[in-house]
Amino acid sequence: MVKVAIYGASGYVGGELLRILLSHSKVEVTAATSKRFNGMPVHKVHPNLRKVCQISFVEPKIENVVNSELVFTALPHGESMHVVKALLDRGLKVIDLGADFRLKDPSSYEKWYGFKHPYPELLRKAVYGLPELHRDEIRGASLIAVPGCMASASILALVPPVRSGMVDKSQIFVDAKIGSSGAGSSPTLEGYHPERYSVVRPYKPAGHRHVAEIVQEVSKAAGGEVNIGFSPHAVNMVRGILVTVHARPSGKIPSFPELWRCYRQAYEKEPFIRLVRDPTMIHGLPDPKYLAGSNFADIGFEIDADSNRLILFAAIDNLVKGAAGNAVQSMNIMLNYNEEEGLTFPGLHPV
Repeated sequence: MVKVAIYGASGYVGGELLRILLSHSKVEVTAATSKRFNGMPVHKVHPNLRKVCQISFVEPKIENVVNSELVFTALPHGESMHVVKALLDRGLKVIDLGADFRLKDPSSYEKWYGFKHPYPELLRKAVYGLPELHRDEIRGASLIAVPGCMASASILALVPPVRSGMVDKSQIFVDAKIGSSGAGSSPTLEGYHPERYSVVRPYKPAGHRHVAEIVQEVSKAAGGEVNIGFSPHAVNMVRGILVTVHARPSGKIPSFPELWRCYRQAYEKEPFIRLVRDPTMIHGLPDPKYLAGSNFADIGFEIDADSNRLILFAAIDNLVKGAAGNAVQSMNIMLNYNEEEGLTFPGLHPV
């Protein structure tokens, strides 16, 4: 049994961490911090945890979590780095769900986040927490940087065909659709119901921060620099991400059997990757509707021979495989637990 704490537990990701960890047979949740809700029972903020979670929020101070062995930090970008450093200095393992340790090049933080990273040595130490790519590194890590939600889906869709040499590395374009929970739980004008409801709204269509992670990881898999354009859209759902990747083949356009083999070779042993392509079904390609609450990533593809184009799809729940579930999966690997422990919920249908 491992004692864990959640530093920043009142947001949507913190709530999902609590939901998953409270049913994990090898975890004891010792503390959940919140500045805004300090002293309040957890279930008053996360009502789905009523009669499931008996603890109250505590103030976000290092001394309130140091009796744990592992801490999940779920803080806004730029706020977790000093907390993570303090926790590591006290000998704790840390799984960070913010962006502060995802990028390996310190100068990237100046470009994409507007600050100079104070702990470049920790960037070298941190492991990018996508088990499908970095399982062996996660196993021996003390600091995990959980990927961004849209980055996770994009990378999982892209890596197998790019790594196999099927894709022209100079012409890759990712179109992402994401639900409102991806914006977090803090109120904003664009999240106000009359402004958010019924939208299909492009936002940050060029220069989105997640592209830095996607390029970093896909380039590593490809063995050379990959050029990727990325444009996200806010859509009228609460949970979920669907990415649609448009890519040119590097040579002759591959056949469907070749693409099937490519993805199967990459993911056939992965417990949370499902290949979805069945033209006979209404849900025969990835759709986030069927992934709500689950840690699965559904991946599919189509071939457009007329325009010499590969179309790749990935769907996930942004709060689970895109955040909390991926973090718990990484924890399971780090602690040598069954990788699927606490994460077997298959999603709902209909929902």
